[in-house]
Amino acid sequence: MQRTTTEINYTTKEEMLARYAKALSHPIRVRILNFLDKQSCCFTGQLTEEIPMAQSTISQHLKELKDAGLIQGDVMPPRIKYCIDQKAWAEAKKMFAAFFE
Repeated sequence: MQRTTTEINYTTKEEMLARYAKALSHPIRVRILNFLDKQSCCFTGQLTEEIPMAQSTISQHLKELKDAGLIQGDVMPPRIKYCIDQKAWAEAKKMFAAFFE
């Protein structure tokens, strides 16, 4: 008999890797991370200049990256400053490297 996914106990490492993979599963989010990795920080307006999409669409992708813990957002009314979470980014890279070994 097969188990359902709710009956399987995943390790914390498996759950984190899946969370990072989900965050990286869209090309726009990959582009955002590449852009942020080359900057110290940026504001949403800078991203809409770099990526020709509506600000609302960019914001949805930023939310996914933030929910995964890969980026941080600091509210500086009326704007939000985004930066890569360096600790989480290093952890994600390490986890993916180990996974693909």
